[in-house]
Amino acid sequence: MNIFITGAGGFIGGSIATGLQRAGHQISGLVRHPEQAEELRKLGITPIFGTLDDRDLLIAQAQAADAVINAASSDHRGAVEALIDGLAGSGKVLLHTSGSSIVGDACGGNAASPDIYHEDNLPTPTADKAARVAIDDLVLAAAERGIRSAVLCNTLIYGHGLGLPRDSVQLPRLLKQARTSGVVRHVGRGLNIWSNVHIEDVVELYRLALEKTPAGTFYFVESGEASFRDMTTALAKALGQWPAQDWPLAEAEAEWGYEMANYGLGSNSRVRGERARRLLGWSPRHTSVQQWIENDML
Repeated sequence: MNIFITGAGGFIGGSIATGLQRAGHQISGLVRHPEQAEELRKLGITPIFGTLDDRDLLIAQAQAADAVINAASSDHRGAVEALIDGLAGSGKVLLHTSGSSIVGDACGGNAASPDIYHEDNLPTPTADKAARVAIDDLVLAAAERGIRSAVLCNTLIYGHGLGLPRDSVQLPRLLKQARTSGVVRHVGRGLNIWSNVHIEDVVELYRLALEKTPAGTFYFVESGEASFRDMTTALAKALGQWPAQDWPLAEAEAEWGYEMANYGLGSNSRVRGERARRLLGWSPRHTSVQQWIENDML
């Protein structure tokens, strides 16, 4: 299958591109920086230079491909509209990458939420997540335009990347801060809980979705959950910097910014992903983020 992937130079997109290339697919990937091109070629991926603002380019690549995966920005509506316009009426697959911060509660790390969200029972989005949810809905509605569209809503991703970047988004920030300061910290009391998934299992789910997804389907991508206190405890053990310590939200914001401190590291995001298992036969192999932190992260 000839697959066009946006975000091929990023952690998620690069891992998906590399994994699908290894599975025998022909991959072209959107990249912004010329220095990434040679590295992608070494991985067997054809680089396509451009940005998410290049509407005509996105339409042309979507029309030329057998399937499209948007793994760049979850918040760039113009890019999604261009890909949908390019695929309309084709019956081809469009997989759009979202993130489970859409159900985050920004509790400042101080409480574990009892709320667990399922794919058929999503909450009304908060004002700062409404635009992202609207894009998810736009992708799902593309099924009515003759596209086999799906939204894959990833949780906290751990593991080392298969493509160009080695590191994901959330846990590496905790590691960098700990190495810089000599102290492992979590936002607030670290009681907040996130569902999580290993990058290799993410790649496998995208592969299955390309082959099997029904049109207009929303998937949560998760294979377990853990509190941030449990994850920083594992990190402290791995680094020999015992114990992990509480960190006031204001100080965490100064280090990581509002979005990352409040939603990426200071919120609850507890979800269950039954559809991928039921509809696609997805069976994740990695189920313990703490074990990975202790044994493989460093």
